[in-house]
Amino acid sequence: MRMRHLPVLLAGLGLSVSALAASSDKWDLPVHTKKLDNGLTVIVTEDHSSPTVGVSVVYHVGMRLEPKNRTGFAHLFEHLMFQGTPNAKKGVFDKTITGGGGRNNGSTRADFTNYIETAPVSSLEPILWLEADRMKTLDFNKETLKNQQDVVKEEIRVNVKNQPYGGFMWIDIGQHAFQKWENNHDGYGSFEDLEGASLDDVRAFHRDYYGPNNAVLAIAGDVTPAQGFALAQKYFGGIAARPVPKGGDFTEGLNKAEKRVEQSDPLAQVPALAAAWKMPDRGSRDQAPMAVLGELLAGGDASVLYQGLVKGRELALNTDVLFGLTSPWEFDGPTLFTVYTMYKPTTNADAILSAMDEEIAKIVKDGVDAATLKRVKTRMLADWNNGLESFISRADTLARLQTLWGDANVVNKIPGWIEGVTSADIQRAASTYLVKNNRTVIDRKPVAKVADAGAPTTPAAGAQK
Repeated sequence: MRMRHLPVLLAGLGLSVSALAASSDKWDLPVHTKKLDNGLTVIVTEDHSSPTVGVSVVYHVGMRLEPKNRTGFAHLFEHLMFQGTPNAKKGVFDKTITGGGGRNNGSTRADFTNYIETAPVSSLEPILWLEADRMKTLDFNKETLKNQQDVVKEEIRVNVKNQPYGGFMWIDIGQHAFQKWENNHDGYGSFEDLEGASLDDVRAFHRDYYGPNNAVLAIAGDVTPAQGFALAQKYFGGIAARPVPKGGDFTEGLNKAEKRVEQSDPLAQVPALAAAWKMPDRGSRDQAPMAVLGELLAGGDASVLYQGLVKGRELALNTDVLFGLTSPWEFDGPTLFTVYTMYKPTTNADAILSAMDEEIAKIVKDGVDAATLKRVKTRMLADWNNGLESFISRADTLARLQTLWGDANVVNKIPGWIEGVTSADIQRAASTYLVKNNRTVIDRKPVAKVADAGAPTTPAAGAQK
């Protein structure tokens, strides 16, 4: 992720959801899909409530597919995509979009890299020209590569090395939970690997993974499907398809023995714990139950773990939940359900885990009462619909779902999947996945506490690279 914020462009972007919600209990996004002859999948969702558009280009490549000995390369490459082409030199991309009143950004995840823009509809053609231009080629040069290597290293310093707790709940935890390199390496990257990236590496990565046949273009907002498809053909249709390397087998079964790791943290004031369980596969019958179970356990102050660990037993200071680096719906390989908590120095990791296990055991034994289940589902549905209000988020969600599921219309299926989860489904998911043998735990302690305890430790994430 480039180091900047992406504010909502106009308040008017969110009007459509409220209007539709008032007239119907179910909101179906119009999803129109077309594949160009070169393999580019184009999605248009029409909404004339605001004279603006959101655009997303998603490439089916991320941290899981980056070269070995080049950790962090997919993220580095995301930065390089903003550094200019032979036709649009460095700075032109940003100036063209922001000069027209728009905003843009990009991010890298395990299974995809996305590039997103929002702007007045009058800027749609310039945006598509720019996106097509950098899909064709980049301005490959040593100066730009060195500059962005330094930028990414600084981002790691700011976001990981110089932050209390670093990224232990999303970087370190995967290194211990997964067995295969593709799943367990640090996608942010080591300084050594980042510095080792060459111009030949960059050229090859663009050639192999940034062709139209490995991409999805989504346009949301003040445009008709006919207009969107015609513009996509105009700007992208002439880009030739390119061979895409065959991906490896990233599958892993559930873990068969608990893994416990203790780390020290010189910047932390209180200890913290991350407990992660391997998730069911995307598309399995347990995916939606696990999503609802995650919300039930750690989705806000009314959640089971917050009430049980923070309010009830007064052991923890907070609770939070992660589904990898995306959501419970957006992954294309092994991922984790992770509960993260900072806890009081007067207790310990065993007490926290024991309390978690007690709350999970209650769900396995008794299920979830109807009122609680309805509350959890209502919150999830509200969050899902709210997340689609802005055109930029709408376009990006459609492009991601098309990339990962091969079907952008999953956007309209997820609410039904949530509604269909029963108490028995949640019991089954909890008893299958949230078991000790499938759990990986990192106990992150302030340096002073570790020293006082005289316990062996592993270095903090920031000290490993």
